[in-house]
Amino acid sequence: MISTILSIAIVWLLSALVIYVVGRLNMGMTVNNFGAALIAAAAIALVSGVVSWLLGLLGITIGGGFLWAIVSLIVAAVVLMISDRFVGGMKVNGFVGALVAAVAIGFVGWLANWLVSLFI
Repeated sequence: MISTILSIAIVWLLSALVIYVVGRLNMGMTVNNFGAALIAAAAIALVSGVVSWLLGLLGITIGGGFLWAIVSLIVAAVVLMISDRFVGGMKVNGFVGALVAAVAIGFVGWLANWLVSLFI
C-alpha cells in the first residue's frame, strides 16, 4: 500500500517537473510556477483518464503503429487544451501549441524516465 502511494507520488512529481520544464521552454504552453505544474499534472492525469474511459466506452480502440501514434498525439493535445481550462497557472497556445507541447512533454518525459532508469 505504501509503495503504491509512493510510486504515485514519484510519478506525479516527475510529471510536474516535465510539465514545468516544457512550460519554461515555451514550447506551446507556459506554466507560471512549480505549484501550477503540480496542479496541471494532476488535472492532465484526471482528464486523460476520463478521455480514455470515454473512448473505451465508445468502443474506440486502435492497436498500434503509426495510426495509434497520431491518435495518441491528438488525444494528448486535446487533454492539454481541456486541462488549460482548469489550471490557473497554465496557458496552452491553441491546438498547434498543444500538439507541440504534447510532443515536447512526451520527449522530455521519455528522457527523464530513461535517466531515472539508469540509477535504479
